[in-house]
Amino acid sequence: MSRLSERKIVLIYRDTRLDELIARHNTREQVRFYLESRGQSFAVYDEEHQRMKSAISQVSSALSVLGRVQLLERHFLPNFLFGPDDIPVVVGQDGLVANVLKYLTGQGVVAINPLPDIFDGRLLPFSVQECGTVVKEILLAANVTTRRITMAEATLDDGQCLLAVNDFYIGPRLPVSARYQIDINGRSETQSSSGVIVSTGMGMSGWMSSLIAGAEGISGQPSVDMDLQWESDELVFGVREPFRSKSTSADIVFGRISSDSELSLASHMPEGGLIFSDGIIDDAIEFNAGSRVHVRVAKVAGCLIG
Repeated sequence: MSRLSERKIVLIYRDTRLDELIARHNTREQVRFYLESRGQSFAVYDEEHQRMKSAISQVSSALSVLGRVQLLERHFLPNFLFGPDDIPVVVGQDGLVANVLKYLTGQGVVAINPLPDIFDGRLLPFSVQECGTVVKEILLAANVTTRRITMAEATLDDGQCLLAVNDFYIGPRLPVSARYQIDINGRSETQSSSGVIVSTGMGMSGWMSSLIAGAEGISGQPSVDMDLQWESDELVFGVREPFRSKSTSADIVFGRISSDSELSLASHMPEGGLIFSDGIIDDAIEFNAGSRVHVRVAKVAGCLIG
């Protein structure tokens, strides 16, 4: 088959809810029985599944005449090596775009919204019908619009490093208290909390927004303006449920991390501490007693086409 280019196009998707249920219950009929016996509609899951598979198939067909298409399911992202000339194309939820960006080294992501009536699409500017045109423009070196996305970087003293497009979670694996020392801009204190969230500008509408909403709901007052743009060279951190005691304080609970500063935490947890980013625990880093992590604006940035 004649192609426009031999460049590789990596088509990234994630399993549907029905795929995950079948993996758990073995067959479609077992899933049907499981759902309907609990008063849920199997048809809802099945329709979503069929529409998603159709969208992936349409995108794959449109791209196959443009370059070498490789399909990649989300679970394989942590172990996949993207080439510098690869063109990543994401078909799925907004969160999948964030998952992909941190595994790249500057390649622009083409993000497709396969179900615009279901997915918000803040990070999915293109429709299934537009994907071929956009990728063709990239291959022909046309002047495509790009948007820079600031990422966060967490580095341990032993050299382990993790990137985040939306946010970091630093705390206990289970719902117990995390103990650590927190340091920023010359201020330091020992804390006990349910963990610390560090958010980029892109992540401000996610986990961090729920943290701020909870604080506003309790106080009855609007919180400090923590709004950031995707390309802002700043991060925001928030401490979840800080606890004051004879040995712990709760004065450093919200703040910004500028491009020339960092947030540092030293773990006092004997076990069960971890750091993960963007909701993916598969590549989490252990964060137990003796570990110190430094969180700062990453030197690398993401790039979203459109």
